[in-house]
Amino acid sequence: MPELPEVEVTRQSFAGRILGATVESVRLGKPLRWPLGCEPGSLVGQTVGEVSRRGKYLWLPLDQGGLLLHLGMSGSLSFGVPADAPGVHDHFDLGTDRGVLRLHDPRRFGAVVWSPSLLADPARKLLSTLGVEPFDPAFTAAHLHARLQGRRVPVKQALLAGDIVVGVGNIYASEALFRAGIDPRTPAGRVGPGRCERLVVAVRSTLQRALQAGGSTLRDFRDAHGHNGAFQLEAQVYDREGQPCRVCATPVRRIQQGQRSTFFCPHCQKR
Repeated sequence: MPELPEVEVTRQSFAGRILGATVESVRLGKPLRWPLGCEPGSLVGQTVGEVSRRGKYLWLPLDQGGLLLHLGMSGSLSFGVPADAPGVHDHFDLGTDRGVLRLHDPRRFGAVVWSPSLLADPARKLLSTLGVEPFDPAFTAAHLHARLQGRRVPVKQALLAGDIVVGVGNIYASEALFRAGIDPRTPAGRVGPGRCERLVVAVRSTLQRALQAGGSTLRDFRDAHGHNGAFQLEAQVYDREGQPCRVCATPVRRIQQGQRSTFFCPHCQKR
């Protein structure tokens, strides 16, 4: 958390406003996951291009290279005229003639890294292991089925790995598997072509709905306008342990998978 919907909602909330802005200052707070990789002053005077997303990374192009941003586990971006001076958890400010892009990250797992381009290191290395985008035409049932073959891990763990498809985080994996009627404990290699077809549709519909709802806010996610997400309010199984399934009224179960909570309906979802 944040996952693809939250990162994309964040991108949409500031990309149009920062496009064409001129960098006027750069402020670094406490160290993040990786160093910036350039002299902060070298960014001053450069113009911001069109912000794009790859997986959970945002690419902020500049005249010379660009910045690859990651929100980590608790990060959020804001853009505008700051109401307050930087706080203890505000670790990066990109000041422009249109406002300040600020990274707030209490746990400091986020990152802001300069790279000459997306095709050069360090961006190339960081993005090289990412799977296909969920809305890319290449994400098909055939692709999913082929990549699941031979994997003994539970199907939910395979979705979370990110090397098959990106952005299906813990909330959305639980929700997509519910929509597809697949038990999250099912070994990935046993998910056949028919169920892969249902799962591709479920992944896309779940993420699309999350985008429309502004993502999910469980603790501290905000978009660049400061707005909360609302998808968590309509979740079918996530964080609903013991509550009746909205389809069959069977109590929703919670189990631990890979140190994360998984929620599912034992009646609607089959192994």
